[in-house]
Amino acid sequence: MYVVCVTVKVKAEFVQQFIEAIRKNHEGTRSEPGNLRFDVLQGEDDPTRFFLYEVYRSKEDFPAHQQTAHFLEWRQAVTDMMAEPRVGLRYTSLFPSDDSANW
Repeated sequence: MYVVCVTVKVKAEFVQQFIEAIRKNHEGTRSEPGNLRFDVLQGEDDPTRFFLYEVYRSKEDFPAHQQTAHFLEWRQAVTDMMAEPRVGLRYTSLFPSDDSANW
């Protein structure tokens, strides 16, 4: 499995708009055959901070995701909403293994 974790800091006046935009991206991503999980979290102590936890079947599924219409629409929609550039980190999942995951 391939995991991507993204931290996004949104300008306070755009929080609700960002939530709507990421909801649409979330729904589209969950319909992709290579996506196993897409969690969207909002900071408890800072509601302008978001964390995206994305799990894909393979490393190749993530660049495919980045070419989808819903991702490209999201990226364009939220560019001006961000207080700072988003930060993405990529991981290879060790545990659970592909065989033991109950997605």
